[in-house]
Amino acid sequence: MSVISIGEVLVDRAVLDAHFSCPLDRCRGACCIEGELGAPVDEREARFLDSSVGIVSPKLSEKNLRYLRRHGCTEVYQGSIYTRTVEGQECVFVFHNDGIALCAVEAAWRNGLLDSTKPLSCRLFPIRVRKKFGLDYLVYEQHAMCREARRDGVEKGVRLVDYVGEALKERYGHDWYMSLKQFVDSFT
Repeated sequence: MSVISIGEVLVDRAVLDAHFSCPLDRCRGACCIEGELGAPVDEREARFLDSSVGIVSPKLSEKNLRYLRRHGCTEVYQGSIYTRTVEGQECVFVFHNDGIALCAVEAAWRNGLLDSTKPLSCRLFPIRVRKKFGLDYLVYEQHAMCREARRDGVEKGVRLVDYVGEALKERYGHDWYMSLKQFVDSFT
């Protein structure tokens, strides 16, 4: 079985089998700087990000600030909203600390300057929410940049569903998450 159903959510088997634990000191925040599109966001998150620019701007480079002023913080691509990327690479909200790409929105939230943190899709990564038969379909995107995270997850015994557990609870609720964990536990 490659797809299972937990309530009204379809889950690819790879999500259930994967181990993952991001070693930020080794990957250097690659997920925030690789790829042509930024993070998928919903309309509420897009409004929040737009209203947060002034608060997070002290963390951002002049290049990112110029880009934000010129283009805004989100874009629509094939009907979906994404955070903007600077020249098709790093997210406009990236700042660098000791060579590691970090999120200015998350940093402002951790410092109590914002009521919410980075987009849910960032916190769910490397799980992506797609649609299948009109239902949410959780898939595991296995990127080369996350090779160390997969290795760390196996070594530390951290399952992907546990690593992104808080984000899954936020999206689908505690009861749904417990059903997912119960299913995973019954097959491991």
